[in-house]
Amino acid sequence: MSYSANELKRPLVDAVTRPAPTLDIVVPCFNEQDALPILIAHLETLGQGLVGAGLAASVRLVLVDDGSHDQTWRIIREAGDKHDVKGIRLSRNHGHQRALLAGLWHSTADVVISMDADLQDDPSAVERMLLDYRSGCDIVYGVRTSRAVDSRFKRTSARAYYGLLSRLGVDLVPDHADFRLMSRRALIEFAKFGESNLFLRGLIPHIGLHSSVVTYDRGERVAGESKYPLGKMVALAIEGVTSLSVKPLRAIVIIGLAISMLSFVSAIVALVAWAVGETVSGWTSIVVPMFFLGGINLFALGMIGEYVGKIYSETKQRPRFIVDDIVECDRKEAGRN
Repeated sequence: MSYSANELKRPLVDAVTRPAPTLDIVVPCFNEQDALPILIAHLETLGQGLVGAGLAASVRLVLVDDGSHDQTWRIIREAGDKHDVKGIRLSRNHGHQRALLAGLWHSTADVVISMDADLQDDPSAVERMLLDYRSGCDIVYGVRTSRAVDSRFKRTSARAYYGLLSRLGVDLVPDHADFRLMSRRALIEFAKFGESNLFLRGLIPHIGLHSSVVTYDRGERVAGESKYPLGKMVALAIEGVTSLSVKPLRAIVIIGLAISMLSFVSAIVALVAWAVGETVSGWTSIVVPMFFLGGINLFALGMIGEYVGKIYSETKQRPRFIVDDIVECDRKEAGRN
């Protein structure tokens, strides 16, 4: 698989040049009461192994409760009292991307790895990510080797979506979601991106810096149900297109010019037909263009509305998330962002 569109930069050297970092593993959670106990136990074992192997100086789990309605926050609080876990509770459901951002902003480690709570992102890939970091990479993307666990519809729609974004000029890593490593330097640079409309998997490649790819086999959910139904997937897809490319607006201009030229040619043909007395009566020549142009106009207005809506929300400069509570061992805080 080629990643030329993303121009991934390999490490400066192949040998280990950085010391073992402190590591935070950030996991957004929404109604994950069934998966959380398995996740915490699995990542605690993983962390002990990484420290024991000298790949990390310390490992902490940062769990972000994105306004869950079940026992997710209770489980996080209990874990914060017993393990090296930091729990962050948002005031409401702000969405996966903003919950992930909250975890990144509340990390103080040298390196942050983000992953989902369902353990579909293979934790064993973390070791290879850390090796790439210690070899000079500031960003390491986790890329699935295949989509065998996805339905045929999801595989087909994903390929079509990545192809569309590529043609629109969006710098995106194919088959990469939000399983990635970011160094402290990368986080500092990413903090300069101030937009409130977030599509992290498309924004982070804009940071640049030295990056690499680690492939892994994506598994089934360990428990619970997917929190990304078709509606949310479509909304995220639209967010990605309208946040990272203005080519749809340019396409509207091109379509408008093409229709104008076609209308001009049609007018000339109609005048010539009228002059020679070969006009054809009927509603088809009127109704079909009317519906066609009406559909084009509605599509164009809708697309422009998407961009205007983003401008509207950006100008308000509302907080991207609000933190209701933070727990970390015996320490509790509250704050806003």
